[in-house]
Amino acid sequence: MEMLEKIARAALERDHFTLRSLVQDWVRSGAQIQEFPQPSFSDSRLLVISAAIVELLAERQKKSPPAWTKEVGSLSEPFFMLESASKMKRLRALCETQSPEPMRKRLLYAPPHFLEFA
Repeated sequence: MEMLEKIARAALERDHFTLRSLVQDWVRSGAQIQEFPQPSFSDSRLLVISAAIVELLAERQKKSPPAWTKEVGSLSEPFFMLESASKMKRLRALCETQSPEPMRKRLLYAPPHFLEFA
């Protein structure tokens, strides 16, 4: 399983410890985000999550994301990266209004500093 697929699966499963660890490893590896090829997943949710995370990391590194990310649409329904946001009204509102733009435009919601360490 490729690194980006592992990252997307950890995000989809809301396994934040694994997600943070994988993203940190990926960033430390010196991966050239702007040159990363489009993954081919049978689950479209993984592609949407991958595009959002790649764009988020590229933005934070002040680099352009790969062209393929612009072609990836959004999920069909909102997905909260923190399960507790589905239940906690204030956290939900925070995520809906301040989620990083690469995620929010794809109906992925997280706190404003999501994966900011990267």
